[in-house]
Amino acid sequence: MRKKRFPYGCNLKFALWIALLLFIGEGVAQEALNDQERFVYQIQPRVSEIKVDGVEDGNEWTSYTTIDKLYNHFPIDSLYASKKTEIKLTYSDDYLYVYAKCYDNGVRIVQSLQRDDQNAHWQSDNFTIVLDPNHNRQNGFLFGVNAHGAQIESSLSYSGSRTIESSTWDNKWFSEVKSYSGYWIVEMAIPFRSLRFDKENRNWGINFIRRDMESNYHYTWTQFPLNFSNFELNFTGTLRWGEDIPKGGRFYNLIPYTTFSSIRNFEDENETKAETKLNAGIDAKIALTNSLNLDVTINPDFSSADVDREVTNITRFNIFLPERRNFFLENNDVFSNFGTNEAEPYFSRRIGLNNGEVIPIIYGVRLTGNIAEKTRVGFMNLTTSKEGDFKPQNYTVAAINQQVFGQSAVKAIFVNRQQLNNDLPNDYNRNVGAEFSYVSKNGKLSNKITFHKSFTEENFNKNSFYSFGGNYFGRKIRAGWFLNVVQENFIAEVGKVPRLESFNIETGLVERNGFFKVNPWFQYLFYPKKPNSGLIFHRIRTWHNMYYNSDGSLNDRNNNFAYDFRFKNTSSFTVDVQNREVDLLFPVAFLGSDFEPLPAINYTFNRLRLTYRLDTRKKLSGGILASYGGFFDGTRFNVNLDSNIRFKSWGNLSFRYSYNNIKLAQGFGERELHLLSLNGNVGFSNKMFLKNVIQYNSQSENFSIFTRFQWRYLPMSDLFVIFNENHSTDGFDIKNRGLALKLTYWF
Repeated sequence: MRKKRFPYGCNLKFALWIALLLFIGEGVAQEALNDQERFVYQIQPRVSEIKVDGVEDGNEWTSYTTIDKLYNHFPIDSLYASKKTEIKLTYSDDYLYVYAKCYDNGVRIVQSLQRDDQNAHWQSDNFTIVLDPNHNRQNGFLFGVNAHGAQIESSLSYSGSRTIESSTWDNKWFSEVKSYSGYWIVEMAIPFRSLRFDKENRNWGINFIRRDMESNYHYTWTQFPLNFSNFELNFTGTLRWGEDIPKGGRFYNLIPYTTFSSIRNFEDENETKAETKLNAGIDAKIALTNSLNLDVTINPDFSSADVDREVTNITRFNIFLPERRNFFLENNDVFSNFGTNEAEPYFSRRIGLNNGEVIPIIYGVRLTGNIAEKTRVGFMNLTTSKEGDFKPQNYTVAAINQQVFGQSAVKAIFVNRQQLNNDLPNDYNRNVGAEFSYVSKNGKLSNKITFHKSFTEENFNKNSFYSFGGNYFGRKIRAGWFLNVVQENFIAEVGKVPRLESFNIETGLVERNGFFKVNPWFQYLFYPKKPNSGLIFHRIRTWHNMYYNSDGSLNDRNNNFAYDFRFKNTSSFTVDVQNREVDLLFPVAFLGSDFEPLPAINYTFNRLRLTYRLDTRKKLSGGILASYGGFFDGTRFNVNLDSNIRFKSWGNLSFRYSYNNIKLAQGFGERELHLLSLNGNVGFSNKMFLKNVIQYNSQSENFSIFTRFQWRYLPMSDLFVIFNENHSTDGFDIKNRGLALKLTYWF
């Protein structure tokens, strides 16, 4: 069969017209960012002792300037907030103090007492502060509490034209919340040594966010367009200091741990009893300069990391699960914000894990921070030990980010995996790459040019990955254009390239096949004219993922069209349709080896999908997704259900179920796939939590139970008890069982 070739004229013209129109629009609509001149808070040193207790004291905060007006940010970005908030700040030699008095009607919705729960925090009444101590709009910090005192602290990083929040960053700080009739009070004490900054810099970026769940509004101190997130670094005000900023406290923190574990693999006939281990290690955080931090870990333990979420995979490619280990997540943006979805040179789950099996890490060091006002660097080196047939390895990652032309940046990265076995001194994989990201002055337009190259002992040619792409994110018009080219020998063993490798069922080998992708997308949003409308907006969307082989022949074409409705009561509804065409490179057994593989021919099919989500403020919330359509030479019916029952703020019981009924042509298979997850979370207080997860996956034939008890007995010091058990779904025979006790202490 003749392969279909890339229709250059049609697709490229479409993408280029969008880019041209948006560049023109950008030229006539440049806006000066003046929030840091309009919104200024002159902070004064503390005049008396501040007690962080949430108790209203008539004299404690009277000497400091009050911010008493916040703006609506979402779902509308005009007018002052209808509910008043009073905010004050001061400082001592060791702490930045924050006070907020949040007036309301006595209706407060709190989803959870769980600490660092990003989703629950933003779906609860909360007060949050954003800090950019280096005043460069490239990275910063977020500290927040909900109306019942559950804390969240996050690192903020700038990627493209958007700020990304990572709640896995942890640090030691203090807060208290007290509820009263008609208002609630927040008091915070943020240690200066928890932050990285130049003490001679007299201006910090700062913003304040309040979430009002009763009316479903986000309020912010600075006024900026609703198409940007409420914690956007690009739109902070100014915290102005009258003197050099104190740098109180020690320049280091030590976090030792000890772990007792008992693990048994019941599938190993030679293992007749559980293996018990007593282990210990230490993490250290050292401030080398005011803005450069060194993290050191010796014999790290990840037993307290969250459990991986089970998935159903009916694609031709491997699934890459997200990182959940804290050592790799803290300050990870300086290393991970490279590449695209098609190719990432660095992906941390490639370190210390091999096909899901844990490979012990002996030590790790990570240096991150600013070496100049606009120059941010990262360096990481780790060594893993021998585990079975897996030889000891050394991993090095180095990155630099140079801010240019305002918010734009030039970045470079080097990634190296080197086997330490003397018998194979040339067993290595290296990647080098550079990227230029342009961001317009008003933050709406971004473009990125990427070039990466890989090196192995085989000295392959065709070993590059390069791309060009961008986004325009306006109030009503939003669009993007991307071209990604991945050559067949771009090998990233410490990264991920999901589509590069395919299993050839005829030869039994995994083969690499280069490809390129064109991905234009477009959205137009309609906002209601009546202020009392129940709609926030409705929008039309279209996006196109078109993959072609290196010779220009079709690999996979996916055209989509959707219409969304988003309501002020937090519910939403979406209808979308898909038209897809696939030219299989090799026969594929989508439903397993029990059936004949589908032949490598051309397939065209369509799908309709409906999605509805309930009001998240209710005690019972959830959603449903249902889709039906073609699936290669057959059909696929899919239903995803999820629900959550909230027992006030102390408990949540959530349920997730995914059902797939796939019917291929006769002889190629018919199968029902079930994925079930039950989560029960209990917050005995905002310092003591119990998490339970039960998962059933018929595709991987696994039934698992995970329980984690956490007691934060002191700030950033924890006691964990973790239980994990896995069974087969055929007779529920036990596969493995583990119990771990972990104690950490923050010095």
